[in-house]
Amino acid sequence: MPALATAPARARMASTLFAVLAAAAAILALLAPGAAAKPAQKAPTAANASCGPRAEFLGFSDALNKRTFEGTTVGGLSALVRDPDRGVYYSLVDNGPTPADPARFYTLRIPFEGGRLGTPEILDVTVLRRAGGAPFTASDLDGEGIALTPDRELLVASETEPSIRRFSLDGELLGELPVPQRFRVAPAGEARANQTFESLSLTPEAESLFTAVEGPLASDGMTSDGRARIRILRYEENGATFSPAEQFFYLAESGQGVVEILALSERRLLVLERGFVSGQGNTVRIFEVKLSGARDVSGVQSLAEPGLRPVNKKLLVDLADCPPSGATTPGTQRNPLLDNFESLAFGADLSGGRRRTLILQSDDNFSPGQVTRVLALGVRLGLARGQEDGGQGRGRGERDDDERGRDDGGRDRDDRGGRDDRRGRDDRRDRDDD
Repeated sequence: MPALATAPARARMASTLFAVLAAAAAILALLAPGAAAKPAQKAPTAANASCGPRAEFLGFSDALNKRTFEGTTVGGLSALVRDPDRGVYYSLVDNGPTPADPARFYTLRIPFEGGRLGTPEILDVTVLRRAGGAPFTASDLDGEGIALTPDRELLVASETEPSIRRFSLDGELLGELPVPQRFRVAPAGEARANQTFESLSLTPEAESLFTAVEGPLASDGMTSDGRARIRILRYEENGATFSPAEQFFYLAESGQGVVEILALSERRLLVLERGFVSGQGNTVRIFEVKLSGARDVSGVQSLAEPGLRPVNKKLLVDLADCPPSGATTPGTQRNPLLDNFESLAFGADLSGGRRRTLILQSDDNFSPGQVTRVLALGVRLGLARGQEDGGQGRGRGERDDDERGRDDGGRDRDDRGGRDDRRGRDDRRDRDDD
């Protein structure tokens, strides 16, 4: 006669029987006519993730990382500008991977699918050439800033000297803009090597061109808490070229420098700051900057002089607050999504002006320890749509509802129903300052 089951054994048998019956009931429910499957609970994804109160994460792509294209090594991508007429982007290479490599830019397609970043694609590569046809090389052109004019010329900033050169879209040199002497690399001027023009952006009406030194001039220096006193330089349209017009005092965060500017209007900018600490990684932040009421410091010998106030700035987004979203890094980063981001451009308008897309691009320095990454954000700026093209178009549009009641009084010059208001730049800037 079999031994009687113990109490624990009986409990286990009952538990097993219950599980079998529950599974059978679930199967029968699925097979029942008209039975509908209950949707699974979805975990938060990059599609609905936030990087802050006014910034939504729209995805990233490493599709350009460690690529080759038509015999060139893809990397060192340090500046980006959108061509709205063609629906493409021009991505500028800084210098490399060897000193003999030609200076160049890539034509990219950066698509959006369902409001999210798609897969970037390289369409073409263009070599930047001297007047005689010989190519500039990584040894004499360190490309760090790029802008597209309404005349379909490219302005390219190099921090080697520094310089700002004009090129045709097929890479032919057309001319060069003057650079104030003190912005030249020492001993010719006061700038430090590899700390000069790292940014370039046209205003929407292409009347002003902005750049800035990445690090402080020798006479300007740092604050006691390690904040760089930066000069933003505004050029003014002067016929077929641009001439230096104003300088502004910008105070960077501790340990950071200015690596890109995106002009929203004559008096409003986005400024990309980046820093790096060994063993910790990069810091990447975007600030909204207001130049209204700011003093022109062109004649000021040192920004360390007492009584000088920097321009107003407000944090828009810190990339460290974005979700990692499956990103990986070959180096050390507090957030694996971070890398050496140096490019900032506007993407297409995804929501009728109430939200604009920002495209960021990282410079891998042709290093195995860094990544070429493209990242997209959806941001609210509270400015007129026509002012948010960053020198990439002349479109006009209705003012964002969020702009009403702000300190510019809603009187920015790009929101006047297409009225021709060319009555002097000073008059327009005064209205923009209201």
